[in-house]
Amino acid sequence: MVSIINDVFLKTLSREKTSYTPVWIMRQAGRYLPEYLETRKKAGSFLDLCKNKDFATEVAMQPLDRYPDLDAAILFSDILTVPDAMGLGLYFEEGEGPRFKNPLQNEKEIQKLDIPDVEEKLNYVFNAVKSIKDALRNRVPLIGFSGSPWTLATYMVEGKGGSDFLKIKKMLYNRPDLINHILKINTETVTKYLACQIDAGADVIMIFDSWGGVLAHQEYESYSLNYMKVILSNLNLLGYQKTPKILFTKGGGQWLQAQANSGANALGTDWQTNLSSARKIVNDKVALQGNLDPAILLSDPKLIEKAVKEVLDDYGHGEGHIFNLGHGITQFTPPENLQALLETVRNYSPQFHKK
Repeated sequence: MVSIINDVFLKTLSREKTSYTPVWIMRQAGRYLPEYLETRKKAGSFLDLCKNKDFATEVAMQPLDRYPDLDAAILFSDILTVPDAMGLGLYFEEGEGPRFKNPLQNEKEIQKLDIPDVEEKLNYVFNAVKSIKDALRNRVPLIGFSGSPWTLATYMVEGKGGSDFLKIKKMLYNRPDLINHILKINTETVTKYLACQIDAGADVIMIFDSWGGVLAHQEYESYSLNYMKVILSNLNLLGYQKTPKILFTKGGGQWLQAQANSGANALGTDWQTNLSSARKIVNDKVALQGNLDPAILLSDPKLIEKAVKEVLDDYGHGEGHIFNLGHGITQFTPPENLQALLETVRNYSPQFHKK
């Protein structure tokens, strides 16, 4: 097996000694980069961009070519490719975000839901993983990902993102049997999906639980965390114990202790979570990833530098911190502001890794 040239991110996931804090950015390949917008134009649509391995590779590599201080690449895809493979008819409305033509709105539709042929229906994703891995030439690790079963279910029932979640919550309280059926199908599908990404070359996998934080306190473990735990356990049983796994629940800081016992190697944290408190809660059992507010990147480099230093100070000395934003980078970010963030992490963080 060929070793990765810059393995600082991988070492941090194993809580090994490093000389600085690694950094990558959620949605680092995206609309804030002019070169991405050019490729998107060539592709014709977002879905066409995702489904063409050459375009997907091009945009995955763009941030790494622009910013040499990034310590990881991430697959260019979308979490909603999974429900799309189930026949729900994913499409993107201009200015409105993702929609489904066939959302799950009655018992009959839900009972018909089944695990798709992942290798056939999502083959374009695995081709993209292989292509990006080849283009990286082992420069940095490649992250594969999926949405969590609960997050996928919210889109599948609501039919769109950014909703008030009343449809799925009504179903959760009135018909938990239907919600659990959807979640079980999603769990089996995501397990297979992530296993195929690892087989195609992903060095790390991450589960994005974007909407876990909308659940009531007593419902989070039952309807979100427990299903993610099954995925992590299944992957280990399938022989992927050595592949590091990151779990990120946006708005999930109050459940860190339970998340730390999930089997994940690292937990993502959003900007509402205090890193030093989080570190005490997890007791250095897992690495922590995060957690700068993406909105600070709309300010100026001096303010960004100050905010980055505060995050690094907050985590403190020792291993186990992966610098990132608390959620995805906004499309309105000036590219030079991300440069300021990356330079500050690289220049300021080494002091925290000295003996």
